Amino acid sequence: MSRADATKARILQAATDEFAAYGIAGARVDRIAKAASANKNLIYVYFCGKEQLFDAVLDAHVTHGLDSVPFTPDDLPGYAGRIFDYCTEHPEVIRLATWHRLERADLDLTGGASPAREAKLEALAAVQKKNGLGADFSPEELLTFVLGIALAWNPSNVAGLPATVGTGAEDRRRAVVEAVRHLL
Repeated sequence: MSRADATKARILQAATDEFAAYGIAGARVDRIAKAASANKNLIYVYFCGKEQLFDAVLDAHVTHGLDSVPFTPDDLPGYAGRIFDYCTEHPEVIRLATWHRLERADLDLTGGASPAREAKLEALAAVQKKNGLGADFSPEELLTFVLGIALAWNPSNVAGLPATVGTGAEDRRRAVVEAVRHLL
């Protein structure tokens, strides 16, 4: 890895932490540069500005991160469990997506119909046609509901409830999987 690549990686990690904690408006380029042990000007050289840096962080963690979770249209409960696991292991993903919704609601998070999302919808439509899975819903509705259920126990989505209320992570995961099973 070149020095420039190493610096970019440090900046992206520092920016991930900063944006997850403070959002776009509250994030400070000075803090990102200091945390990355990088010159502040390099942020502008590599990313042009704070908003573009946020976009790079969002793309790396939300778009590509969630796309790294294997999609199994014939096993949506298992997929929901894996999404739950991924977001439990990477809580910054939900915080970044939440900041995006709060501060940049005018921009489409997926950049339109992303190829990965389109592929998921096509695969889901094929499974629905083949075996009637979730036939009461369009593929887009079904995928949206599955993701909503998978993310329901995330502390940033459950207003006023700490992550430990009532059940442990294993019980919450089990509830997510069963809720999707019942949806189908």
